[in-house]
Amino acid sequence: MVSKTPKIVGGSGEVDAFLRTLAVTPVPDRGRRGRLIFALDATMSRQPTWDRACQIQGDMFREADAVGGLDIKLVFFRGYRECKASAWYGQSAPLLRAMTSIACQGGYTQIQRVLKRAVKEAREGTVSALVYVGDSCEEEVDPICAVAGELGVLGVPVFMFQEGADPYAETVFREAARLSGGAWCRFDEASADQLRDLLSAVAVFAAGGRKALADYGKRKGGQAVRLAGLIGAR
Repeated sequence: MVSKTPKIVGGSGEVDAFLRTLAVTPVPDRGRRGRLIFALDATMSRQPTWDRACQIQGDMFREADAVGGLDIKLVFFRGYRECKASAWYGQSAPLLRAMTSIACQGGYTQIQRVLKRAVKEAREGTVSALVYVGDSCEEEVDPICAVAGELGVLGVPVFMFQEGADPYAETVFREAARLSGGAWCRFDEASADQLRDLLSAVAVFAAGGRKALADYGKRKGGQAVRLAGLIGAR
């Protein structure tokens, strides 16, 4: 298994690159309610981040509700080849119940299976974006990139959030994001507020498009207002 590396915070250059990419990502179809796949690594090392994600999803729903609403599907993997998806949830409470019923377990990453599930969902109905949160990758890069490219063709950008500094994971996450038309960003245990704001920004984008994202940035400030400035400069 790939060893975990010390956590380091993403520099302003990394965050700016993420925000610039999000600012020019093609706008989701506004003819229907936004739909976001929220994918998480639920292997043993991820329990602290899983607990934070339980709190952050509520913020994502609140921000998205202000611009038209959002349905979120949870996809996670853990243990021995367990990879599951929830129903689509249009409110925070049932998603929170689903998330708090899941305990992280040891196991290898299954990122390719997560992306394949997103392809299936996109072929059956609209998916505005996929968010993935993890810290490592124990799979071959090419099969993951092949599916990420398919998501790009289907118009589903993948936003990869990496906790820590594992160099192989960074390579895979960056390339998967690039091929799908999404973006990559790093965070650490000390940057929970930054992660919340960036995840909420993706949720707002999926629910309301670029204008809603710009309005969100002006309202929230911090990293979000930097995003609004990048959008306004286009």
